[in-house]
Amino acid sequence: MGIVLDLLKQDVRFHEGLKACMNCGVCTAICPAAEFYDYDPRMLVSIVQSNDEEAIIELLKSDTIWYCGQCMSCKTRCPRNNCPGLVINVLRKISQELGYFTESVKGRQQILIKRNIGDTILKTGYCIHPSIVKPELHPEQGPVWEWVYNNPNDVYERMGGNFDKEGAGTLRKINNEVLGELKAIFEVTGGTLLFDKIEKFSAMKAREAGLEGTDGNIDKYIEKVNAEDKI
Repeated sequence: MGIVLDLLKQDVRFHEGLKACMNCGVCTAICPAAEFYDYDPRMLVSIVQSNDEEAIIELLKSDTIWYCGQCMSCKTRCPRNNCPGLVINVLRKISQELGYFTESVKGRQQILIKRNIGDTILKTGYCIHPSIVKPELHPEQGPVWEWVYNNPNDVYERMGGNFDKEGAGTLRKINNEVLGELKAIFEVTGGTLLFDKIEKFSAMKAREAGLEGTDGNIDKYIEKVNAEDKI
């Protein structure tokens, strides 16, 4: 058995998500992502069931595993209680662990998610903090957001918030003790290690593409990924 198959079968989510698939296609029929992408959960599960290591690796390198929105509609409709969404969770993790995610447009965007959401959680305690939604990076937000961004204390105080201040209230500052607990959770569960691997393999891809700075930064690579250019 190959390394990918070994990793698949070590994950409890794989066993919970793929019990007795008969390839009926109900998951694809109910899947919202299948309506908008060239995406077929039934075929994905079929490939995994084949135990074909090479075919599964091609999945790990593709955009396909990143189309799932994790709504788990497949779970609610499957007549045999399978859940392709859970199988996809495992495939995504393995793709990140082995570096295959850098081979697809959607996969490369994991560095954006890691830095914009993952790092923000550890730094502020929030998934999305207003301070990271910079107007120059999000022109779609328009001039109203630019004003809000530049006047946060005034705006959030009017709305009953407690923006970046001690105490209770919306958008309050999360204290260091809580942030320490968050970091400990990420370390114990393997989240920190996974973040490190996303950084490592993204840096390798940046180097391969000639987009690594002399000081080792990958800002140019991230700009490319943000624009969803093929590298």
